[in-house]
Amino acid sequence: MKLVIIGGVAAGATAAARARRIDEKAKITILEKGPYVSFANCGLPYRISGDIQKRGRLILQTAEGFFARYRVDVMLNTEAIGIDRQNKQVRVKSKDGESVVPYDKLILAQGGTPIRPQIDGLDSPNVFNLWTIPDTDKIEAFIKEYDPKSAIVVGGGFIGLEAAEAFNNRGISTTIVELMNQVMPPADPEFGAQIAEALAEHGVQAITGKSVVRIDWNARRATLSDDSTVSADMVLLAVGVRPNLELAKQAGLATGSANGLVVDEYLRTNDPDIYAAGDMVEVVRVPDGTKVRIPLAGPANRQGRLAATNALGGSMKYAGAMGTSVVKVMDYTFSMTGLSEKAAKAANIDVRAVTIHKAHHATYYPGSEDLSLKIIYQKSDGKVLGAQAFGKEGVEKRIDVLAVAVHAGLSLEDIAELDLAYAPPYSSANDPMQMASFAALNDMHGFSKFVTAQEAMQPIRQGTATILDVRTYAEYLNGHIKGSVHIPLDELRDRIEEVPSEQILIVSKAGFEGHLAYRQLIQNAKNDIRYISGGYTSLRLLQEAQNIIEEGE
Repeated sequence: MKLVIIGGVAAGATAAARARRIDEKAKITILEKGPYVSFANCGLPYRISGDIQKRGRLILQTAEGFFARYRVDVMLNTEAIGIDRQNKQVRVKSKDGESVVPYDKLILAQGGTPIRPQIDGLDSPNVFNLWTIPDTDKIEAFIKEYDPKSAIVVGGGFIGLEAAEAFNNRGISTTIVELMNQVMPPADPEFGAQIAEALAEHGVQAITGKSVVRIDWNARRATLSDDSTVSADMVLLAVGVRPNLELAKQAGLATGSANGLVVDEYLRTNDPDIYAAGDMVEVVRVPDGTKVRIPLAGPANRQGRLAATNALGGSMKYAGAMGTSVVKVMDYTFSMTGLSEKAAKAANIDVRAVTIHKAHHATYYPGSEDLSLKIIYQKSDGKVLGAQAFGKEGVEKRIDVLAVAVHAGLSLEDIAELDLAYAPPYSSANDPMQMASFAALNDMHGFSKFVTAQEAMQPIRQGTATILDVRTYAEYLNGHIKGSVHIPLDELRDRIEEVPSEQILIVSKAGFEGHLAYRQLIQNAKNDIRYISGGYTSLRLLQEAQNIIEEGE
């Protein structure tokens, strides 16, 4: 068996190692266009930041090491330039010229290439990508030679956020410029706002809804789409990645609507002897079955394992992915899994979302930090479709549990009944996930109905609802919705006659006290009531809510 793998990083390296474990006698060859095999590209920003001190730690395996351990032939600096499907051979180009490599089975694991947007001055010596170890070396050399004081990161996704933190840690004044109207575009807007606030706390400015149109190396600045300028001793491009499909298309392999290579559940292309894995393939999005590309390291490694298994005669099915991800933002963490609320609505799924802001462990135990958690679920039956979380502690723990819930098709009732680990340093007797589930189930069953902060905006702007603020006097004076009626929760029973009879939206600090107020009012003949899920904390994060908020002194 001659197995050839094109691409030697996440999916490709995993496929090669798996193949050797399956078949000790197979001839396995990796064709890698670059100078390194099996390197930790997810760790590159942390090399720039200084968290990873030794460059060599990013190199997980060398060509020599691969051969010594697995007897895999790794051909570095070797580009695959053609696939002859009929004769089953790959045409390659290296410093020694062109040659062919025969195969019985072929795995494509070429990943993607960073997108370079149309910007004047893009070829300036202070413009960089952050995708490979040589990219990192160039950035390090530039910082050492020029000692930059300012940087622009073009793009506010995962790599952009990590790069911005890395530059900030190096003492470089950093600005993120994101074309969309929020940083971390896959997230729902309120989480983009929280991430922007975390950046601002540490001196990183996030400019959204604008693009970089010109880079002036001599003036060390960049011009934005509104003609404003930003200091830019250096510029890092992080606007996304396009899949490397040229070779596959030339070979007549099918691509799909998500601009990825089409594979079946066994990761097999339309050629039965060619498999594919990683950033270049389209996979099933678990919550709704949509075909998408999910360019993340976790799915790529698992796909590489399955592709190798099946190429060597196995029949392991790939169930799909949910895009579960996590990113460090200064001393905060953001994580998500499955569908965001906006993605679910874009897919025409009838969903609801519940938001809570709750301490990540028992408040009486030292070190308690607020955790924002949002669960997206199917309106009809409470099936969990996705979740997002933001905070300083315990974020990824909750998202990992909810990723299992999405994968297994669990419902809110299942989450509410989970037997989760509890001790005061780690959680509360009812975990934040369960508190969110309780709130959503109360709404579904009509016991305590809420609206989301987004849904509350229309009646607030139109003045068709009375806004009842039940927060404390100090909380109210610190900022409130213009024209709201303020009755603190602990005074509500004694002042029930002051509550109007028309439609009421209850605003509390984070939602829970709103639920308590709802139960009081509904039992006192106040019928047209809803409380705002996530309360004032969620409302203030919405851009469109800024003109209805009256800030305190």
